[in-house]
Amino acid sequence: MSYGHEVVGKPIARKDARAKVLGEARYVDDLALPGMLYVKVLRSPHACARIRSVDVSRARAVEGVVAVLSAQDIPGANSIGPIIKDQAILCGDMVRYVGDAVALVAAETEQSAEQALAQLEVDYEPLPAVLDPLMALKPGAPLVQPKGNIGTHFKVYRGDVEKALQEAAVVVERRFLTPRIEHAYLEPEGALAAPDLEGGITVWSSTQYPHRDREEVSRMLGLPQSRVRVHQMTTGGGFGGKLTPHAQCYVALVAQKTRRPAKIRYHRDESFIASHKRHPYVMDIKLGADREGKLLAIKATFVADTGAYLLEGRAVITKSTTHVSGPYYIPNIKADGYAVYTNTVPCGAFRGYGVPQAAFALESLMDELAERLGLDPIELRMRNALDTTLPTATGQVLRASVPFKEMLGRARVVAQSLQPLVGQASKGKRRALGVACSTRSIGSIRTPSRSTAVVSLQRDGSVTVACGHVDIGQGSDIMMAQIAAEELAVDVERVQLVTNDTAVSPDCESTSASRVTYVSGNAVRLAAEKVRRRVLELAARQLGCALEDVKLMDGVVLHREQGLSLAELFGKHTLHNLTAVAEFIPETTPLDPETGQGSPAGTYSFYAHIALVEVDEGTGQIRVLRYATISDSGRTINPLAAAGQIQGGVVMGIGYALTEEVKVDHGVVNPSFATYLIPTSFDIPEELQVEIIEDPEPTGPFGAKGFAEGTLDPVAAAIANAVSKAVGVRIARLPMTAE
Repeated sequence: MSYGHEVVGKPIARKDARAKVLGEARYVDDLALPGMLYVKVLRSPHACARIRSVDVSRARAVEGVVAVLSAQDIPGANSIGPIIKDQAILCGDMVRYVGDAVALVAAETEQSAEQALAQLEVDYEPLPAVLDPLMALKPGAPLVQPKGNIGTHFKVYRGDVEKALQEAAVVVERRFLTPRIEHAYLEPEGALAAPDLEGGITVWSSTQYPHRDREEVSRMLGLPQSRVRVHQMTTGGGFGGKLTPHAQCYVALVAQKTRRPAKIRYHRDESFIASHKRHPYVMDIKLGADREGKLLAIKATFVADTGAYLLEGRAVITKSTTHVSGPYYIPNIKADGYAVYTNTVPCGAFRGYGVPQAAFALESLMDELAERLGLDPIELRMRNALDTTLPTATGQVLRASVPFKEMLGRARVVAQSLQPLVGQASKGKRRALGVACSTRSIGSIRTPSRSTAVVSLQRDGSVTVACGHVDIGQGSDIMMAQIAAEELAVDVERVQLVTNDTAVSPDCESTSASRVTYVSGNAVRLAAEKVRRRVLELAARQLGCALEDVKLMDGVVLHREQGLSLAELFGKHTLHNLTAVAEFIPETTPLDPETGQGSPAGTYSFYAHIALVEVDEGTGQIRVLRYATISDSGRTINPLAAAGQIQGGVVMGIGYALTEEVKVDHGVVNPSFATYLIPTSFDIPEELQVEIIEDPEPTGPFGAKGFAEGTLDPVAAAIANAVSKAVGVRIARLPMTAE
């Protein structure tokens, strides 16, 4: 319910902005405790090897070394992973990729710890490695994991695909390849841990999910979760890369064993070598349509290289497969998704979560299909666009907030405005427009998303919100404050959030999958609504009037000409505050394991992008000159935060399209920003247009739904389609380099 929308919808600056700009924000590496040890990790130089022995004697003799720990020193479970825990925290018998952790050194100084690493002696027996997912699927391939090289297989089946493809007037088919890429957050991984006097552990970390950190640390140490406390420090970017707490486990183990504080800080090359990446994909897609451009069938096989361990591979491949038809209705679908183990650096959660790969393939084929049919690319998309009557690939019909056709209409206007810039720019340079679209389910895909919030209204009218989501730079804290402030009719400055401490904030699952605004925002709104109603009930009783005749505004309950302050109201009832707890779980149904049919998300967001590119035919250089985004937010809680997320998503997508690739030859061969190229200010379009379509989602907080993550999804496809038009060759591989 709306109470005037005095706060929601306004571009309010984030509360942490000033501290970050002035260098006052506190990151993990800013922390130091008396007696603190420095931790370093010995990592495998082999892609696959058996560990015969680990000799720590010479390392322990290095001056300043306090502890050298290996797998046998872990008191609890030596395994880690968000779903399938198939990765050892410290490898005891086998290493499965170059970078696997084998031992820890803790010393009084970083220099001593690094010297001790060089003295550790590990006797390895190298074994055959498999580095390519297609090779890993072949009979007789070396096994990366004992149960086989297929980590998971997910299916989406509907209708009769073979029959529909036979009857199609036009069929387009192609293999697409996408790269492994690095998160490249500004702040590499880091953590600090300290023992307490009662045998517990406190951890300070750069993380996207403090409660998962607590769970994994407690499992490893054999402690109850109540004895482990995790604080999220200011986090310098995540994008999915800070969801699995390896660093947190390392320092917690050292702290427990030495009874001293311990800190770890990855150097950039270590982050490149050891941390998980975006899944590289091999995709074979066949798409058929009738002569009028109505899509009839899609047949797809996704092979995702999940590396040595599954991590989020199960969920990522599910996301790709369930989004195989994108924002279009395709009656006949046969899609198989495989997450395949290889002896390479693991792949896991990364902004987009499998949808950018699927969107690149589908949107490229949509353009090729339009060309074959002689149709305008936007018109082809319009003829097949989802609406409130048509099902997604999983059979879910979205009954509201599906503004995709309106967005395509706006995309058409933008494309027409850019048309005068298309064609021959100067000698040897050609310009062209590309369009691409996508949709994204909000929240978890295989299990229901959930969030809990605790809202307290104090007698002075200020508000405290405890909610376990964490802000990693995306601006969710200010949006949660705006939601609470709107519901309780207070100024946003009077709302204080407690989100980054497992001892006081409830588990709201991870900051990922664009779920925070929709899921946590709903929990905050529901809890605040309970508080507001209780205040009005007490006031109505005291004033002797009907509930509908009173309202709450700026810490005062108003009834006609009367005003009753919260201090007066709470004093009358001997209350110090009013507190309410609420949980939000979207209405979903499980996906059928045989057909992939079901309703896996409470809502979806939609995207339409237009790219104007210039290609130098002599050098192969590609420049993105103009870029326009049309995004679906339901209702925008904070336009300033939303615009920042959209712009960041586009720039990240440009890197995915044109420059970024983690190259692997057994290990990572380009582990630095000198050899791994991320976009710079020179790569940003001259004009980046941000347009948001508001079509409120009835189940969202004040009509809002998450959308920031999905801004990345269609970028590579939009650029690839433009490049294809400019050079006359279809692009089927990322990144698009001059070669």
